[in-house]
Parts: sequence; structure tokens; C-alpha cells
Amino acid sequence: MHPVLKRNDYFVKEHVGMFKAANNFDILDPATQQVILTCREEQLGIITKLFRFTDYKRMTPFHVEIKTPAGEKVVSVKRGISLFLSTVQVMDEQDRIIGYFKQKFFTIGGKFDVMDPNSQVLCTLKGKWTSWDFRFMQGEKELAHVSKKWAGIGKELFTSADNYMLQINEEVHPDSPVRQLIMAAVMCIDMVLKE
Repeated sequence: MHPVLKRNDYFVKEHVGMFKAANNFDILDPATQQVILTCREEQLGIITKLFRFTDYKRMTPFHVEIKTPAGEKVVSVKRGISLFLSTVQVMDEQDRIIGYFKQKFFTIGGKFDVMDPNSQVLCTLKGKWTSWDFRFMQGEKELAHVSKKWAGIGKELFTSADNYMLQINEEVHPDSPVRQLIMAAVMCIDMVLKE
């Protein structure tokens, strides 16, 4: 696992775009505003691009890679076409599957099970329908929290740009693969639940 994932606080900033098909984010150190990771959807086909501008956007496949600014792959997130509920694969830097996200049926606000490669639930991502507030829960214990940081009314009104703050609990071991899954899940919140 890459050392950049041993941190506890991340600021996720979506690239602004009035007419954009791809999902692109920069992940910054909240203290210095320095880019520490990039998240790009580079392998986007023309048909998928076209569907991204329709009501079928939430059903389109995606393949997002999270890398260091130097280009080292940290984790990638992949989903095929989703007709109803999403199942998303998460791969490490060597493209080995390290886990899955499986969307829950009939949830208010959105809910994912975060699973290891053997389909054992590691934690659950729970959201509130009244606000942009998501928590990674392991039973009653909170592992991480994601909240939306508004970029300003004008910017939010005319673009689809979103900014998030990810805070991982210090109790999550720095070498735990759950950190990779949490980082990957932040990208899925936007592409699966909130688009």
C-alpha cells in the first residue's frame, strides 16, 4: 500500500466543467493545499461519453485510477454497466482485486457494503438523504467520515463540481487495506449515489 494512504485527512476537489463527461478529481492535503493524489477517468469510450449527458448517466460504466502526481498508481475503481444496483471492484496498484462495494437495496440517502475479496463485509457506507454526509461504520464504530464542502453558490449552481472532506479515524491502522477501500469509495459516492 502506498504511504500517501497512511494520512487521516484528505480534501477531494472535483475538476470544474460545465459540459464534462469524465470524472476527474484532485486529492489535496487540507493543511497545505498541495495535490497529493489525482483521480482520473482516462479510459472513457465515446458511447459512454454520450450517455453521460443523458438521464442514463448513473448506469454508465466507469474505470477511475487514483495516482500520485508522479504517476504511480495507488488504487483503481471499476464498474460495468449498472441497470439497477451497483457492484464496484477495487484494485490495488498491481491491479489485484482488494475488495468490492455493493449497493444496498431500498436505502434512503444511499448505502454500500464495503467487502474484502472474499465478500466479507468490512464496513458499511451510510448516507443521509437530507445532506451530503456519509460515514463508514463497522458496527457502531465510525472508521471514516465524508462531508461536502461547498465551493460557493455560483460555482455550484452552474457546474457539477463537488468538493469533499474525507477524515479517516486515527484508530484505523496505517497499513490497513480498509484505507484503500475508503479512498476508492469516496469516488463511488459521487458517481453512483449523487450524480
